[in-house]
Amino acid sequence: MQDHGPTTTGTKVAWYAYKTFCILIFAFLIMPILAVVPLSFSALPFFAYTPEMLRLEPSAFSTQWYKQVLFGTEWRAAFFNTMEIGLWSTVMATAIGTLAALGLEKSTFRGREVLSAIFLLPIFAPTIVLATGLYFLYAELGLLNTKLGIILAHATISAPFVMLSVRASLSMIDSRLMRAAANLGAGPVFAFRSVTLPLAMPGIIGGAILAFATSFDELVIVLFVGGVETTTIPRQMWTGVREDLSPRVLAVSSLMAALAIGTLILTQLLRRSARLPGK
Repeated sequence: MQDHGPTTTGTKVAWYAYKTFCILIFAFLIMPILAVVPLSFSALPFFAYTPEMLRLEPSAFSTQWYKQVLFGTEWRAAFFNTMEIGLWSTVMATAIGTLAALGLEKSTFRGREVLSAIFLLPIFAPTIVLATGLYFLYAELGLLNTKLGIILAHATISAPFVMLSVRASLSMIDSRLMRAAANLGAGPVFAFRSVTLPLAMPGIIGGAILAFATSFDELVIVLFVGGVETTTIPRQMWTGVREDLSPRVLAVSSLMAALAIGTLILTQLLRRSARLPGK
């Protein structure tokens, strides 16, 4: 028993060191958000912590920047453009990524992994390279400065995330379930709809959320192939940073951070409900 003492103590030390390291990393990542949110409520039209803010005086804080973002014409148009582009590109990316995952996971043909690697190229290729290539391609096709062009581009860079998420879910499905369904008389379509699809749904939902987040946050491609009529929130933020450094940008950043946190919470709730269908 004495020989196991140091091992147990060493394991506890390693565990606490790991937890401390994770907490420090989390604090490092969350610190910019904690610095941005108070500034977004500043009553002054520039980025600065004032003595009045540090003393938490009510006169030093204001919601005017949030009102300008929520009710301003430019920001509202950018929001609707972002949501429209994001939703349509998510639908396309989810359909393409799910079909690709099913084809790659269930087939055994030669070159399957090569094809999978090619499908993942939009993730590894620099975004500036993709944007430049799309610019010249869209110039020939007449898709520059159109929502359709941006939707197709965002679906292209989002579909690999969906494929990875769905393949991860499919890899955990026991193949004996499909054989059991076939032995009970279920056809391929019914077996897929009643067995494979529900079990793969967490991966599909997770991939769709990743696809929407990718589209919602994308800037470079919009700068290259978009125009004034297709301005999205990231492009409007880029314009605001370049022109006036208004706290409106901080207000939008805070709202986007809140949206990201809400999306993560929703994803976890959906995955938990998918794992516990009877509850």
